[in-house]
Amino acid sequence: MKTNMPVTSAALGDLVVEVLDDLKAQSLLRLDVRHLTSMTDIMIIASGRSARHVRAIARALLERCEAANYAPLGVEGEDGGEWVLVDLGDVIVHVMVPSVREFYALEKLWDIAPRRETGDAG
Repeated sequence: MKTNMPVTSAALGDLVVEVLDDLKAQSLLRLDVRHLTSMTDIMIIASGRSARHVRAIARALLERCEAANYAPLGVEGEDGGEWVLVDLGDVIVHVMVPSVREFYALEKLWDIAPRRETGDAG
């Protein structure tokens, strides 16, 4: 049985990006969302050319995580393949076909820069 070994979210994010690059994922975006949620540190969004490509990317990611002795917390959407979510705890990965990615526009929901307090208004 695989167990989650201690790994930094940055190192895990690097592993994910490496796998996505190896499988020719498109429009890769890595977002630091620590300032928006306590549920995860990094969100990675990428596109596959087709549902088959999306499923292949997700499978390769799961295999690489298993090889690194890291068990994902969950996987959703493998059956349909238009949008697969891989929950790695500190890193959440969304792999989608371009039409689904465009429709949901997750980048717009999560790509919000941290706010800075200025002290004085106006």
